[in-house]
Amino acid sequence: MTGSNEFKLNQPPEDGISSVKFSPNTSQFLLVSSWDTSVRLYDVPANSMRLKYQHTGAVLDCAFYVGVLRFRSCPPLISSDPTHAWSGGLDHQLKMHDLNTDQENLVGTHDAPIRCVEYCPEVNVMVTGSWDQTVKLWDPRTPCNAGTFSQPEKVYTLSVSGDRLIVGTAGRRVLVWDLRNMGYVQQRRESSLKYQTRCIRAFPNKQGYVLSSIEGRVAVEYLDPSPEVQKKKYAFKCHRLKENNIEQIYPVNAISFHNIHNTFATGGSDGFVNIWDPFNKKRLCQFHRYPTSIASLAFSNDGTTLAIASSYMYEMDDTEHPEDGIFIRQVTDAETKPK
Repeated sequence: MTGSNEFKLNQPPEDGISSVKFSPNTSQFLLVSSWDTSVRLYDVPANSMRLKYQHTGAVLDCAFYVGVLRFRSCPPLISSDPTHAWSGGLDHQLKMHDLNTDQENLVGTHDAPIRCVEYCPEVNVMVTGSWDQTVKLWDPRTPCNAGTFSQPEKVYTLSVSGDRLIVGTAGRRVLVWDLRNMGYVQQRRESSLKYQTRCIRAFPNKQGYVLSSIEGRVAVEYLDPSPEVQKKKYAFKCHRLKENNIEQIYPVNAISFHNIHNTFATGGSDGFVNIWDPFNKKRLCQFHRYPTSIASLAFSNDGTTLAIASSYMYEMDDTEHPEDGIFIRQVTDAETKPK
């Protein structure tokens, strides 16, 4: 199943995988949150799990906070390695776990499950989004809450773009906030897709974002509200398969950008990963079909590696399904560079 450019991580989570995130500075470390209530840290080249900690409920998202990392069994690593994992989920708790000392800290809570956890390096703030219809900011140095901001509906997805925050909620709403001035919403938008928003990710060049829906579609959007820039936005169908002459339409669960080329990967409940060139509006490649739904995707910061979570998302309720797994794929410029 896996070729020479791909391998499967050992000791995967024992239930659905909610999120995979590479360290911002190195492709060595991958953080994985799961419905099995764990957050796991993997050393990817060594294919080993370095650390695991628990919540009291399913964990829906996780993020690295960067500083100095020392594993007790190892000499000090360079200071740009991740020091802390942050995570949240169904237990409403936001945890910060020190990857040096294996100590954890309950930083705060939401009034409902925490769906999203992201770090903004430009403003040095952690951002959480919850089904309690709020976004909260957290100062990672103290650590403590640095503000609570009402959203119009439950938060389903969010993405940081420089000092801007793009929030996707229920009701197909999209809000653009300025993390340096959260006193008001910069832009209120409606998704250009007809169905529920599943994922939003910002372009590394900070000019826009990509949004996916549960109905096999992706929209490429731009932040500049001027009419000539807005004319460039478009949407396209993807993750659809003809089976017995009937078109099956699948949710697009995951998006991850290539930091250097500004191309992006999408993963769907059809088990496929596609890489897209948003500038020339074409697909660059499609990988082989994975055993089950693609729940999460993450490019490493240098764009050489893609982590792929193949994990059944209960689209057809509780039926027999392939085991959940994380595939690590080496990707080339031929697969990721605009042509």
